[in-house]
Amino acid sequence: MKLRASDRAVIADRSGATIDRQGDLRMEFLRREYVIDHAKWTVTRADDGASPPPLTQSLILTYLYTSDGTPPIDRWMGFRELPNGLFYAQAFQGYTGAELVRDLNGDVAAFTAASEKLSGAALAIGDAGYVFQMLPRLKLAAVMWAGDDEFPSQAQVLFQETAPHYLMTEGLAIVGSLLIGQIVKAAKA
Repeated sequence: MKLRASDRAVIADRSGATIDRQGDLRMEFLRREYVIDHAKWTVTRADDGASPPPLTQSLILTYLYTSDGTPPIDRWMGFRELPNGLFYAQAFQGYTGAELVRDLNGDVAAFTAASEKLSGAALAIGDAGYVFQMLPRLKLAAVMWAGDDEFPSQAQVLFQETAPHYLMTEGLAIVGSLLIGQIVKAAKA
């Protein structure tokens, strides 16, 4: 694994992770702190030392490997604008934006309450838009438009213009799906 041959200080600098007293990397993902053992490159939860699901471990390690230190820019783009995103954009919309509208019945107030519960920062796009810090240098936005007599409700996940510098398109699709899952769960809690 190329991470083993990499300097952890460089990885921390590029990814926004921190280095703790033991020399391990620490970072948040989906509002939870993780520890990445610098010798074994294994991931554990900071609060209880448990191993997270393999998907979470893979996303964190891929993020650390992919991060190139490009300063994040809060200019937003849709999935189709990501590298090779056009081919998969319709499927991505189906399990993110369309799912959010379906699960919340297009209720902008429920979306707003759930997003605020998850510490989303308001974004002036759509009828309600919120920005979420997913990884140290990666934010995603979720936006909803209320429906009316002519058009149904719509929602979309947006990505920072610099997102491809931190995860490949496939990884961004997974993170977008995880964000929608959290919003839906928070709305129903």
